[in-house]
Parts: sequence; structure tokens; C-alpha cells
Amino acid sequence: MSKELHEHICSESVFEGVYNKYAKDLHDFLYYKYGAESNPNDITQDAFVKLWDNCKNVSFSKAKSYLFTVANNMVLNAIKHKKVVLKFQQTKPKSSTTETPEHVLEQKEFLKRYQVALSKLTEDQRVAFLMNKAEGKKHAEIAEFLGVTRKVVEYRIYTAFDKLKQELGDFKLK
Repeated sequence: MSKELHEHICSESVFEGVYNKYAKDLHDFLYYKYGAESNPNDITQDAFVKLWDNCKNVSFSKAKSYLFTVANNMVLNAIKHKKVVLKFQQTKPKSSTTETPEHVLEQKEFLKRYQVALSKLTEDQRVAFLMNKAEGKKHAEIAEFLGVTRKVVEYRIYTAFDKLKQELGDFKLK
């Protein structure tokens, strides 16, 4: 008898004995732990299918542990999958927008005109303006970085802003 405990369960009679011995217990375990929504009948059957697929690697003494572990993992994986699906359903697609096509076209047109207007600025004006507006640096930081006085930086930003207003007159600038 001790020799039988260490052998695999691939014979039909041994496997049938394992099924008859543990199927109801496994079903009840799944039902009480996770409820009817987890589909305990299907999970029980799937666990026994996995046991049959791996019958050469599972001894008779380890069959119960194997079945309960596999079934528990199947339910946990199904729960994780449901959470992922739910999270995906709650996220709004990024491709949808409330912008009208006219607005998108205006943005593109403004960007082109803005780039042309920036290219018409002197390099000193462009650098000071972009450091202030694009990078958010303060006048004192820009002055220290460029090695000029704060008043020079303020003048460069002011003149750059003034030229951009002239170039982009029909667009509202902030």
C-alpha cells in the first residue's frame, strides 16, 4: 500500500477514485469561499482536467493538495481578469475629443504661424522668451544663466512678446 501512495495517478481507476473522493469537497470549498458567481462546477471540472494532464507528475498523496491549489488559483486569476476588464471599462478612450474639426485646424494654423513668428525673433529674444514662457524660468534665473542683467532679460522678453503680438495679431495671446 505504501508503494501505491508514491506512484502517479494516470490509471483510470485511480483517477476515478480521486475524482469520487475529492470532487464534492472541491466544489463545496470553491462555493463557500468564492460563491456561485465563481462557477464552482466549471472550476472543479477544469481542475480535474489539469490533474489528468499532469497525472504523471502528481502522486496519489499529493492529488488533493494539487486540486485545491489549482482550483483556487483559477478562481483568483478569474477575479484578477474581471478587475482588469472593469478598470478598462471605466477608463475613457483617449481618442475621443470634444474639439470641433475647425478648432483642431485653427490650432494647427496657429502653431505654424507661431513657429514662423518665433523664427523671426533674434536669437537673444527667442532664448529669453522661451526660457520664460516654455520652461517657466523666472527673469532672475534667466539673467544668471545667460550672464546678463535682469533688466536686459525683461527687455528681451518684452520685445519678443511685442513682435509676436504683431505677427499673430488675430490670435489671442496670454
